[in-house]
Amino acid sequence: MMSWQTILAIGSGGFIGAVLRAYLNGVVSSRLPHDIPVGTLSVNLLGSFIMGVLVAYFMYSSYFSLHMKSFLSTGILGALTTYSTFAIESFLLLEGGSITLAFINMFLNLFGTVLMAGLGFFLVKSNIS
Repeated sequence: MMSWQTILAIGSGGFIGAVLRAYLNGVVSSRLPHDIPVGTLSVNLLGSFIMGVLVAYFMYSSYFSLHMKSFLSTGILGALTTYSTFAIESFLLLEGGSITLAFINMFLNLFGTVLMAGLGFFLVKSNIS
């Protein structure tokens, strides 16, 4: 069972991450011309990179407490990254007949986020090890 401190850490991080997601999504979407949902793509790429960085720190450092790990990863990043939004946006592109755009969106979100998570992880690992 989770402690009330862990629940509070996740909940408060989730609040921050959700607000960040809405803000960043809006800023990117309003400033970049696009045919695919670039706001969602940008928060997924950024969030995946930061998750890679954090997981490397969590694995190779004892600096973060359990509550801080929960606040940052499950809380902030769990709310910042938007795979449920990505899924429905991709579905709507497919349903609307934009098959090529849907597959571009899915490819960039799936492989881009994995690439960014790995990049973040290895940047930290190479500087700590």
